[in-house]
Amino acid sequence: MAKKLSGILAPICTPFVNQDVSIEYVRENMRKYRTAPLAGYFALGSNGENKSLTEKEKLEILETVVSEKAENQIVLAGAGFESTRQTIAFSKKVADLGANFVTIVTPSYFKKRLTDEAMIRYFSDVADALPLPVVVYNAPGFTGMTVSVSVIAKISQHPNIAGMKDTSKGNMSGYLEAAHEDFDVLSGTVSTLFESMALGATGGVVSLANAFPEPCCRLYEKYQSGDITGARELHYRLFRLNKAVSGSFGVAGVKYAMELGGFHGGDPRLPLLPITEEGKVSVREAVQAAGLMD
Repeated sequence: MAKKLSGILAPICTPFVNQDVSIEYVRENMRKYRTAPLAGYFALGSNGENKSLTEKEKLEILETVVSEKAENQIVLAGAGFESTRQTIAFSKKVADLGANFVTIVTPSYFKKRLTDEAMIRYFSDVADALPLPVVVYNAPGFTGMTVSVSVIAKISQHPNIAGMKDTSKGNMSGYLEAAHEDFDVLSGTVSTLFESMALGATGGVVSLANAFPEPCCRLYEKYQSGDITGARELHYRLFRLNKAVSGSFGVAGVKYAMELGGFHGGDPRLPLLPITEEGKVSVREAVQAAGLMD
């Protein structure tokens, strides 16, 4: 695997106009993002409202992201389905469009029967079948499934499983201790980025980077350069902002923060409701308090 997972990646949102995907807005957002010091993007993830998109829409979005990224940036593409067969089939289409990694969220519908043995086989079978490396997406807040330390200890040894995005609570140190040395672990939120890097994480896929990529990247850069005090101070500022945005309003809050940051956010796709006017005031005040309002 030539490319490693490190730095800050934006889990990009999908802009809609009258509930239709706007490829024009995707392209305009990307042309701004590619001038930022982002390491890359996670397309078709939770912030991208993956589960609300058709396959045709997913592929059109991914094709745009790949064509508009900067040369030095990487693209992770969400491709997880409930069956191994579907995941492999869609992941091959993702590979054909030029994504660098495929990101696989855990299946979850039959979670009572999705044992460690089943998860090890799922990720291994997918990785065996693909021409591009796999990134595990551990998102118990959405799936109700938490990847166990035992699963990571096993699958991190697979030569085509590159790492994981972890949005679980309190498991980072266990994953990092158990994982193979070539397995990269990324924090799934800016709220835990600082502490995760202190434990050994190589970066983060953070929703706040959709609206304010530069300060998120600056936190990473300060830590990597040894400016721990500066990184800690910036952590607390971004932690408070992220709590007021994604923590309070989810995808709708992130998309409104994008509008304040100069990007196309707009409303989520129904049935996910847009942020309320009261919510907008709350997010705007949080952005102002963080010193990020133009």
